[in-house]
Amino acid sequence: MTVRHATTATNLVLPPAFTARVVSSAAGTFREAVALAKRDGADAAGALLLAERADVLDVAVILAPEEPLSSARRAFLAAMTALADAVGAHGPPEMPLTFGWPDVLIFDGARLGGGRLGWPDGCDEHSVPDWLVFSAMLLLSKAEIGDPGLTPGSTALDEEGFPADIRDALVESFARNLSRTFSVWTEDGFEGIAARYLAHLPTPVGVPVRIDRAGDVVLGGSEHWPLASLLRASAWLDPETGSVRL
Repeated sequence: MTVRHATTATNLVLPPAFTARVVSSAAGTFREAVALAKRDGADAAGALLLAERADVLDVAVILAPEEPLSSARRAFLAAMTALADAVGAHGPPEMPLTFGWPDVLIFDGARLGGGRLGWPDGCDEHSVPDWLVFSAMLLLSKAEIGDPGLTPGSTALDEEGFPADIRDALVESFARNLSRTFSVWTEDGFEGIAARYLAHLPTPVGVPVRIDRAGDVVLGGSEHWPLASLLRASAWLDPETGSVRL
């Protein structure tokens, strides 16, 4: 998995493979990144899109896969791991950070946000996609909804003690972690990344667990938690608001 150069910029300090661009809050980075990837194909890879929002961190990155879609979807797990590492590096170290399989990011037992993956329409499982889009949303603040006690199933970064201006630092950290994660994948294979993802995923105690080449979690050699089918509908995303479920 590689990233390549794109165009335009913000003040973000990113690894050389990435170039940031800002999109309007109304559009959303996932839709904007998919539209850009459809237009420019692999030439758009490396573009990192960031929405100008005060309530939600909304970021997306266009990737250039080098494997068939069936195995390239593991990029989603790699990106989720990079996202968790970024949040963990800036948050209180004693707070648990876990995944709800496969796409929900949970901080201290409450939903903080999640990730999603897009790929070209009509790309079959055995073909290398021209592009992939990974996007993520994290709640920065729920101040606009009033009493946080009304939405106990979710949490926001400001409620958890993160600095008010954490957005750009998190995006920069995510990009660095993502770049390193893909380098490890290229040099050493996916096994180490799988172990890092699984370290955040609650599974039955005492049951062997692994991630197979399709990105599915395999428990005890026979039980499968599928990846591909679950990526078609994000468990954390509120379809009415287009944001994180509160």
